[in-house]
Amino acid sequence: MDGTATHVRERSATVTTQAPVLPLNDTWTLPAVGLGTYPLDDDAAERAVAGALELGYRLVDTALNYGNETGTGRGIARSGLPRRDVCVTTKLPGRHHGYAETLASFEESRANLGLDYVDLYLIHWPLPRVDRYVDSWKAMLRLRDEGLVRSVGVSNFTAAHIERLEEETGELPAVNQIELHPALPQDELRAFHDAKGIRTESWSPLGRGSGLLDDPALNEIARAHGVTPGQVVLRWHTQLGTTPIPKSADPGRQRENLDLFGFELTDDELARVSDRPAQRLGGDPDRHEEF
Repeated sequence: MDGTATHVRERSATVTTQAPVLPLNDTWTLPAVGLGTYPLDDDAAERAVAGALELGYRLVDTALNYGNETGTGRGIARSGLPRRDVCVTTKLPGRHHGYAETLASFEESRANLGLDYVDLYLIHWPLPRVDRYVDSWKAMLRLRDEGLVRSVGVSNFTAAHIERLEEETGELPAVNQIELHPALPQDELRAFHDAKGIRTESWSPLGRGSGLLDDPALNEIARAHGVTPGQVVLRWHTQLGTTPIPKSADPGRQRENLDLFGFELTDDELARVSDRPAQRLGGDPDRHEEF
């Protein structure tokens, strides 16, 4: 992905909209909303990615553990877009933590995707009990320095995990992708990211399976703006300064999830969106192990 935003703003007759791009701490940029692909299989990922890119998406998120890197790569190729116009994210699985293991795992992901380089490479989970994430981080820095990865980052890391990376390598991640939705707004961690210049990405941005989108307050806000409850929540993310990566294989829903920049929530509406009991839907980064 180029260090400029111009290509992201270009439109064609088939494009509904495109997200603005935001600067990272390493001179590269990241679109303000992306397409998640979990838990699509290869065939579904190919269709979803190709369709999303036609609609105007320019950020695609996958992982080796999702089992759909091959389909994601096929979808990118099928779109016909220049490679530089698509920001591709994939992730290192827990079973491949370690310096040499990370280098080998990256080559597996790169082959699956059919790409010469990856725009954003993340450590999927820190696995503190295994205690090899610093070794993996050092290998990822090497991949970046060799030009095989544009930006390096982490996923599901706490402030303490990130501080250790900085203490041992002098390098901060460009991105931390974390569970973030109105029932888990991650205020303290977002403030830490902001202080360190780290971009926050939100997984499960719509609170999957929680019934969030049926909330009466969200529906009232949505009606006031002539949008859907899902668009209200995703706009909440972008106004917090986070990058949501909602998953959808439905073209209509994909279009809605990208069309977030023609309205703005008030401060009161932002507060109402996150006025709900705290709820974590995924694992605790200090204990969760995913190999």
